[in-house]
Amino acid sequence: MNTPKVIAEIGCNHKGDMEIAREMIGIAATFAKCDYVKFQKRTNTELLTPEEYNAPHPNPQNSYGDTYGAHREFLEFDIEQHRQLQQWCSEFNIGYSASVWDMTSAREIASLKPEFIKIPSACNLVFPILEYLAGDYSGDIHISLGMTTPEEQQSIVELMERSQAAKRVILYACTSGYPVPFEQVCLLELQTLAEKYGSRVKEIGFSGHHHGIAVDIAAITLGACWVERHFTLDRTWKGTDHAASLEPDGLRKLVRDVRAVSKALTFKDAPILDIEVPQREKLKRTQAAQLN
Repeated sequence: MNTPKVIAEIGCNHKGDMEIAREMIGIAATFAKCDYVKFQKRTNTELLTPEEYNAPHPNPQNSYGDTYGAHREFLEFDIEQHRQLQQWCSEFNIGYSASVWDMTSAREIASLKPEFIKIPSACNLVFPILEYLAGDYSGDIHISLGMTTPEEQQSIVELMERSQAAKRVILYACTSGYPVPFEQVCLLELQTLAEKYGSRVKEIGFSGHHHGIAVDIAAITLGACWVERHFTLDRTWKGTDHAASLEPDGLRKLVRDVRAVSKALTFKDAPILDIEVPQREKLKRTQAAQLN
């Protein structure tokens, strides 16, 4: 199989600090050796209603502002900062991408021409964004399917087919929880997506919000071509995503194990492999069949 790609989703785990973001890019690239890092882009006054913007954060202990809108603005990087993040990614030789949550953000990130743009589960039914990316952006379109019914999944794929963009789409099996208990990860959804859409879209991926890395290894054995995990420098930091994120050594082990297991997912190409020949000559015991 082709080696699955690993995305370290930094998201907003940088705490609104560009220097922390740069450090995280460097660790994901040089220590963990991921293929991509991914951020998030929101235009909060466009994404949120005035009531949502001015409401208190639902979990005040995680808030970086007096209101939910102020919290989101504190964590937000503008497009010039994203341009700098992309430049740092280039310097560290790792791919840059971002999830987009609204039309303005989609246009802004598309202007940077990353290899792919992600649509988060929360926004996969905002069809104008999908239509814009299908028609005005030439890269791949990654779409998470958390919180999405089978009928809605079908409508997403049909939209991308009508837009002549389905072969640029990667669909992600995903359960939207932070963190997700193992019994609700539902890994076999990867097989369902492959059976229904494997021939209609480019690839199938897995976006996980669980603890540990064992589930991700199982995901690639079920055919996931992409593995995306949230990444943090400290799981105890303030914020809703840190508890469901991997710290640097966990991310490093994930990349290591994904690449090792992907190498092992093959059939034997000969009855006796070359590595077995000297062992067979030295160790193999045989006994001719006795004929009556």
